[in-house]
Amino acid sequence: MGQSSISTHLSLLKTAGLVEDRRAGKSSLYKLAGDSETAKFVDGLLAEAKRESAEFPSDQTAMRRVVKKRQDRMRAFFDNVAGRLGRDYVPGKSWKSLVEAFLRLLPPMTIADLGAGDGSFAVFLSRSAVKVLAVDSSEKMLEVGREQAHRSGAKNVEFRLGDMEELPIDDALVDLAFFSQSLHHAAHPQRALREALRILRPGGRLVVLDLAKHRFEEARELYADEWLGFGEAELETMIAAAGFTAVEASIVDKDADAPQFQTLLAVGTRPLA
Repeated sequence: MGQSSISTHLSLLKTAGLVEDRRAGKSSLYKLAGDSETAKFVDGLLAEAKRESAEFPSDQTAMRRVVKKRQDRMRAFFDNVAGRLGRDYVPGKSWKSLVEAFLRLLPPMTIADLGAGDGSFAVFLSRSAVKVLAVDSSEKMLEVGREQAHRSGAKNVEFRLGDMEELPIDDALVDLAFFSQSLHHAAHPQRALREALRILRPGGRLVVLDLAKHRFEEARELYADEWLGFGEAELETMIAAAGFTAVEASIVDKDADAPQFQTLLAVGTRPLA
């Protein structure tokens, strides 16, 4: 049959609610609609036609050929970008979307964002948290954070003015304590880590994202950094000395541009007893 006749028949079937279509470039792809009783009836008619129609075997062969061509195009694309996929732009693939996915896997927790800055990270964490306590020593930063939380509709973020080394949080109140690029601003990082231990419940987790040790002295003036990052072994020792167990630290990222800062991730657990 000609394409115009087939299109007319498919249009009538669609109007009757028997088939659904979707656009794929310049083409329209059709399939039986849903699991309705009518669809099941049509499926039965097709099964009967399969037995009676002499054209059925050739139609099936043609259909398999069309599907295979479609699969071959997709396979050719991935063969071509193999080894480059992580470096090239891929629509819909981003670190933000991956973090969003992993956030959904977290159990409901009370989280402390220590050195919260403008509150961006606290608002992000709030999507899967019971409550986020965002602590920062700058009242101006906290004002920006409150405005951002209000715009985002994040009602479970509480902003508190305070120092990382003397946190305005009660003992054993939170499940997760997070230093996100803030520990290198502490005058005494060891004290800040001990404070994190204090506010964590037994079994609670510590996460530190910070800069690995570097020699970019200008950071002291440009970013008000107290410390030029930390070494892996150095940070592990500090966290263990604060009282944490199961301590691990490793480099997880490196900037491509000078001065090529590296990101250090460290974790630890407050003992149960």
